[in-house]
Amino acid sequence: MHLTSSQYKTALAIAKTLRDAGHQAFFAGGCVRDLLLGIEPKDYDVATSATPGQITALFPKTFAVGAHFGVILVCSAQPDGPDIATEVATFRHDGAYSDGRRPDAVRFSSDPREDVLRRDFTINGLLLDPIAYDATGDLDSAVLDFVDGRKDLSRGVVRTIGNPKLRYAEDKLRLLRAVRFAARLNFHLDVTGIRCQAAEIIQISAERIRDELTLILTEGGGCRGFELLYQLGLLARILPEVVRLRGVAQPPEFHPEGDVWVHTMLLLEKLPAGCSATLAWGALLHDIGKPATYQPPNPTVAGDRIRFNGHVEVGVRIAEDILARLRFSNEDSVQILALIKNHMRFGDILQMKQSTLKRFLRLPQFDEHLELHRLDVSSAHGDMTLYNFARAQYEAEPAPDLRPAPLLTGTDLILAGYRPSPQFKPMLSLAEDAQLEGTITAREEALALVQATFPLLTRGAGE
Repeated sequence: MHLTSSQYKTALAIAKTLRDAGHQAFFAGGCVRDLLLGIEPKDYDVATSATPGQITALFPKTFAVGAHFGVILVCSAQPDGPDIATEVATFRHDGAYSDGRRPDAVRFSSDPREDVLRRDFTINGLLLDPIAYDATGDLDSAVLDFVDGRKDLSRGVVRTIGNPKLRYAEDKLRLLRAVRFAARLNFHLDVTGIRCQAAEIIQISAERIRDELTLILTEGGGCRGFELLYQLGLLARILPEVVRLRGVAQPPEFHPEGDVWVHTMLLLEKLPAGCSATLAWGALLHDIGKPATYQPPNPTVAGDRIRFNGHVEVGVRIAEDILARLRFSNEDSVQILALIKNHMRFGDILQMKQSTLKRFLRLPQFDEHLELHRLDVSSAHGDMTLYNFARAQYEAEPAPDLRPAPLLTGTDLILAGYRPSPQFKPMLSLAEDAQLEGTITAREEALALVQATFPLLTRGAGE
């Protein structure tokens, strides 16, 4: 593979600088794994025998993001863009992990093998001599493999370095990372040591759990990842609400694919790698209210079917709790909740008035609403009629037509003699609806419509 990216060139230059100063320097971890899989890495990590102090002395712009653990961020200026930050870490041996996340103490090392043996998975424990590789282009001879990582790559296996129980006990986040790598790479997961420690995943911070789950959802292996999380007992600990989707039957005329879990997993299977976090979580949680609102068919009513009355409203409340628990940002929470709240509105789209339709189409990030509906329908009955109509309307409506400058404002109402009050909102909405419907086009028409509908209700005394 011929590598020309700025990230590669920058990391190579850092490695050369370290080597010229008499230190060892290798590319390490995921970037080496990806190169061996024929994937160009997005970024590169450098492992070195240089200490944090020696690293900072060699480069003009550095940040000690984890100096206690030997991690320094080297920022390299670029002629035509922002700085590129490369993580440079000192070889080390880790002490005990009393908090289940980070070592209590580390000892810096000059031995690359010792550094590899403290890492998580064999496929992430590979080193690459970047100088040799750049000179010869021979990847095979430039790779250092102390843990049979290349064999596991060829076999398609995610396996810990050393004792699995010890590796997972050291850092509980590895329980989720193991699932993520197996799902993303479509590898077999050696589950030794995972089930027995699944209950301890709650020791990890909510933010870390959220971020790993988001990566599982957005790296292209969401369905397999969540199936593994369930099978290994992890999902019941971190998202019990999602586990409750299992076995909740749905009306076969709308959902021939099966229960709510099966339907949701089909959506996750269709999520493309690189999709937004908000779309992914919207897909996962869009029917989260169904278990709580399940109503079986009434046997005394001919042709009655399973119903989920109010599942959207209940689902929004459940999702609010989940998003708060996982400490999502307000911005992401608003969008995910909007996706859940509006996902059933497509069923009414053919009957919507023009004003209602335009308000619907101008929802923030409507493209995500549209994509969620496509995923929802294609994972159920497959009738794309409403999706095709919505997409055609969305693509045909220029933005100014969806959100035109208002013909009437609160100031106009005050100048016309109305006293400010809560009634201003429905008055202005009335005018905007008529504007969106195309029945009025001028300020005078808007004011006349409001005066005809609200003649004296909000006028001041004596007027």
